[in-house]
Amino acid sequence: MRQRVCEVLVARAENPNMVFLTGDLGFMALEPLRDRLGDRFINCGVAEQNMISVAAAMAKEGLELWVYSIAPFCYARAFEQVRNDICLHNLPVRLLGNGGGYGYGVMGATHHAIEDYGVLLTLPGMRVYTPAYHDDISVVITQAGDGCEPCYIRLGRDERKIKLPVPAYAPWRRLSPGDGPVVITLGPLASSVQAALEDIGEPRPDLWLVSELPLTSNEVPASLAARIADAGCLCIIEEHVGHGGLGSMMCQWLVESQVRLRAFEHVHALGYPSALSGSQDYLRQQSGLDSDSIRNVILALTQS
Repeated sequence: MRQRVCEVLVARAENPNMVFLTGDLGFMALEPLRDRLGDRFINCGVAEQNMISVAAAMAKEGLELWVYSIAPFCYARAFEQVRNDICLHNLPVRLLGNGGGYGYGVMGATHHAIEDYGVLLTLPGMRVYTPAYHDDISVVITQAGDGCEPCYIRLGRDERKIKLPVPAYAPWRRLSPGDGPVVITLGPLASSVQAALEDIGEPRPDLWLVSELPLTSNEVPASLAARIADAGCLCIIEEHVGHGGLGSMMCQWLVESQVRLRAFEHVHALGYPSALSGSQDYLRQQSGLDSDSIRNVILALTQS
């Protein structure tokens, strides 16, 4: 997705107020944007806290700010500056975090972002985008760029094995209809979830994708709410820790909406159960986020 982000931002760079900051990252990927922006492309070095404060100050002056780094360097290393300098002043700084979830695999926990949107959504005014496909990037960048609130864009890779058409971008999308358990996921993991459910017979799971958080920013569609109530079974699948993630948000929504379920499953990142690091696929498998594990969870729900 990073390449697509670069392409969209190059097109947007005709805005003379646009400024892009990077924390000494993006080599062999962001050169077209660097060349297009000239001195409006600033390498802040390995100094993420300072980069966020600089971005906040420039946004305060009315400039359009984009900040790029590996995801945990965006939100974890500079959390105090995101909180105090950006969010407490409601400044429209757009944080581009590359490698959401276990995206950086063997580089280890320091490079993983498995609690990112849960942490950031504790801050006032923060909006989170979790694009699932390359096709989503243009709309996400436009919405974030034209918006007036701080936001975090969680980037990964488009995981579609075959580039089949997908529904046009929307905060909520129904990926495949069914009369069975309702399944909700987010981000690039959606492709793996869809593949895992491909050969499940009737009743087929009803698969939905959410791409913007918090849930209060875009209400749960009435059609989805009706399906959850009718099915009585709900499964949330996310490459994020359980606490503070989509599963927690949906549980709150269920209580507030007085929707009762007979079965609920939350498949999420478990950290490092084996105490070992490894590829993204290995770490997903350790958390039950691989295709076989997901299929088994949904089959069990279908039979409940």
